[in-house]
Amino acid sequence: YTQTRTSTNQRRYSTIVIKFNLTPNQLNNMPSTSESQSRVALNSAVKADAETAPVECFRADYEPLPNIVSKISMDFDIRDGKTVVTSEMTIEPNPNGKGPGDLVLDGDETAVKLMTLQVDGRDLIENEDYELSPGKLVVKGVALKDGKGLLRTVVETVPEENTQLSGLYKSGPMYCTQCEAMGFRRITYYPDRPDNMAVFDNVRIEADKEAYPVLLSNGNFIEKGSIEDEPSRHFAVWSDPFPKPSYLFCVVAGKLGSLKDTYTTTSGTEVQLEIFSEEENVNKLDYAMESLKRSMKWDEDKFGLEYDLGIYNIVAVNDFNMGAMENKGLNVFNTAYVLADPSTASDSDYERVEGVIGHEYFHNWTGNRVTCRDWFQLTLKEGLTVFRDQEFSGDMGSNAVKRIEDVCSLRARQFAEDAGPMSHPIRPDSYISMDNFYTMTVYNKGAEIIRMYNTILSEEGFRKGMDLYFKRHDGSAVTCEDFRAAMADANEVDLEQFGLWYSTSGTPTVTYSSDFDAETGVFKLTLSQKSNSEKPMFIPVSTGLIDKVTGEEVAPTKVLELKEDTQTFEFAGLKNDVVPSILRQFSAPVKLVSSTGEIDEETLKFLAARDTDGFNRWEAGQRLYTSLVFQSYNDGSMSDTTKGYVFEAFESTLQEESMDYSIKAYALTLPTESTLSEELAEVDPVAVRKARGTVKIAIARKFQSQLLDAYAKLSTEMEAEKEFKVDAVSVGQRRLRNTILTYLTSIKETEEEQKAAAELASAHYDKAKGMTDKVAALSALASLDGAGASARDDALERFYNEANGDALVLNKWFSIQATADLPDVLDRVMALTKHPDFTFSNPNRCRSLISAFTMNLAPFHAENGEGYKFIAETIAELDKINPQISSRMGTSLIQWRKYSKSRAELMKGELKKLAEMKLSDDLFEIVNRGLK
Repeated sequence: YTQTRTSTNQRRYSTIVIKFNLTPNQLNNMPSTSESQSRVALNSAVKADAETAPVECFRADYEPLPNIVSKISMDFDIRDGKTVVTSEMTIEPNPNGKGPGDLVLDGDETAVKLMTLQVDGRDLIENEDYELSPGKLVVKGVALKDGKGLLRTVVETVPEENTQLSGLYKSGPMYCTQCEAMGFRRITYYPDRPDNMAVFDNVRIEADKEAYPVLLSNGNFIEKGSIEDEPSRHFAVWSDPFPKPSYLFCVVAGKLGSLKDTYTTTSGTEVQLEIFSEEENVNKLDYAMESLKRSMKWDEDKFGLEYDLGIYNIVAVNDFNMGAMENKGLNVFNTAYVLADPSTASDSDYERVEGVIGHEYFHNWTGNRVTCRDWFQLTLKEGLTVFRDQEFSGDMGSNAVKRIEDVCSLRARQFAEDAGPMSHPIRPDSYISMDNFYTMTVYNKGAEIIRMYNTILSEEGFRKGMDLYFKRHDGSAVTCEDFRAAMADANEVDLEQFGLWYSTSGTPTVTYSSDFDAETGVFKLTLSQKSNSEKPMFIPVSTGLIDKVTGEEVAPTKVLELKEDTQTFEFAGLKNDVVPSILRQFSAPVKLVSSTGEIDEETLKFLAARDTDGFNRWEAGQRLYTSLVFQSYNDGSMSDTTKGYVFEAFESTLQEESMDYSIKAYALTLPTESTLSEELAEVDPVAVRKARGTVKIAIARKFQSQLLDAYAKLSTEMEAEKEFKVDAVSVGQRRLRNTILTYLTSIKETEEEQKAAAELASAHYDKAKGMTDKVAALSALASLDGAGASARDDALERFYNEANGDALVLNKWFSIQATADLPDVLDRVMALTKHPDFTFSNPNRCRSLISAFTMNLAPFHAENGEGYKFIAETIAELDKINPQISSRMGTSLIQWRKYSKSRAELMKGELKKLAEMKLSDDLFEIVNRGLK
């Protein structure tokens, strides 16, 4: 057939029948259809399976492209089993480059077949006009006119076979794309890097009308219609007026329901809001919509930033490697971060929905309007936007609670990353696979660096810096230095030394000592720093002073600027000796230790009772708990003095009526096993669990009657509340009661105690008004054995049946079992991989079982090494399906230096086995770093 366009968006086909008279022998010798198609692909000669060594990219090697794509139009012809993508790109010399040269395009020949390559209507000739190599298409400068031309490509791809979920792929009833960081090259050949910002002028999507009635892309909707000669098919056209890099491109085609609303900006512009999901999930979109509107209002109030298009769409996708993606005007979300109702979502789920909705919306300015020049600058958009979403969530709920949660996460996960073989600065110097650097360091430590700007410059100064940043760089791809310069220039300060945070890996340590001169009333605080930087870093240390005699704050919070190896700060005019409250609000991502190395438990007890800074008051209690746990860990015994301090602090917290429910819950909670492990030079995870459990049981037995009374009182208050709410008070009540439940059900040594624990947890489950309490009850039951085993098994079966196939609820069912404290948990996890509801092709399901098990530290690190073997074998299989997920799971095996020699050898043994296999670049990098 021949194909001609009758207009921009209509196709008309005419058919020519040609008759061939062939002998049977000729017919037998004809190539198959697939062979025929393979032969006509221009990139068929590129060996997809060629043994090419992974290539390491270095930040120092950055060079601007000689030519760029300034404008692009695309046509997606989606059909079952094959999608044809036609692109027309306007090529121009790069104004920031060294002059016209070759046009370098990225493309993944394992995902796309290049069928047509033309410049200004002329078919290009291989070797003469262009060259193909694995991952690259170079159009030679001679094929362009002074670096200019209209490049046309036609490629074929099979989204249904794309298990990597990068590029264009099929997820349930829809086709969708994920292009960050390097997915666009799996859609077509293109300069797939952030500094090529082009206008996606015309994106046309064509598909079956009944199967895919919703056709979406970035920007503004232009038109839609039926295909004249194929009435069963239809098209839609979208246009985005804002230049963007390819990683922000998106198309979606599917059979979807939606929730619609509007938002009117401060300047009076009405924005059409629509959130799409599978039709059966539309009733779970209300909270996401409300969160979106709150995000839009907050960004206007906090930073003066309005939305800039007339449409804002969100699509919920079940198969998704990340949490969400900020594609301009068309966010794509993992269903776990957009679907929520009381029967399927816990309070933590609601908080994540609000936070991630906010995060992706805030990217419209910090990531989309101003993006990063290259992927080494990723923290420029992610660290900044995480800080913004943290502030938003704190303002929507409780800033004190949010700060505790964020620091707990940072210490448990990012500090471990800093101490391991994947340690890197927030701006890495090199990578093999960029997908491996979407890390806690880049995101969460990056957010802490942004927070330090806010601490040093004040909120007003930070806002001035943000305003200048947007004024200078709107519509540009920039670097971390550009952001730092805007902050410095707007506030007329020198932040050159502060820039060391961008290039220094590891977690700095700040040590302190103090001295009080009673005669002069002068208190001296000496701070010293140690880090991986050759030069002293700029560390803001927020500090206040509490009078030892009166217990009153006598010096409010002051930011001490530690810029030298050692500095002494003086506080004058004091009547009595004081206790310093150091690093308030965790003002810098550092470890704080006494210069003597000893723990002053008396001081911790004082701060836990008297500190006016909520974070440091909580922190003092955590340090007391840690001290007692480590006493049990080291020699199996606990000091009566330390135990007395812990009991006193616990009882005081439990009895305090005015304390925020969530703050109280966190103050009563022991440090996690992962947080405790970060304090140890060599970790025995089994011993850590035992020691922590010993302290928890000691507290539970000591205060059993008070805990039961508090539990009963909370239950009465909550039962009187007829309506389910997700406000700070209701969430706090559930959090506190569930914390108390974990203490009460930890008492399970005798058969009688096991029965009592099972009865309490089962009753908790029966009376649950929402998923939060259900999960708390089931988690307690899942770790019961002996006389509580039957209640455990009944509850697990009941929860599964009540899930009724809901994917997100089933993820909870898998995770609870993977993290249970049972001696045979590995056997249970291995059995669950055979469960009909388990699949390796869905990232959420993999994370809910496999990743969850790696966080169950005691059984994962069992001395026989069976946990390591299971994970290594699983990763090897998963790598063939989805390298991004396999590499993330692979990080669980690379921390072997933290463990005993026997465990370390077992972990290294599994890494060596993996190293001998053919691995994806993603997993190769993790394994290679782990073995160094």
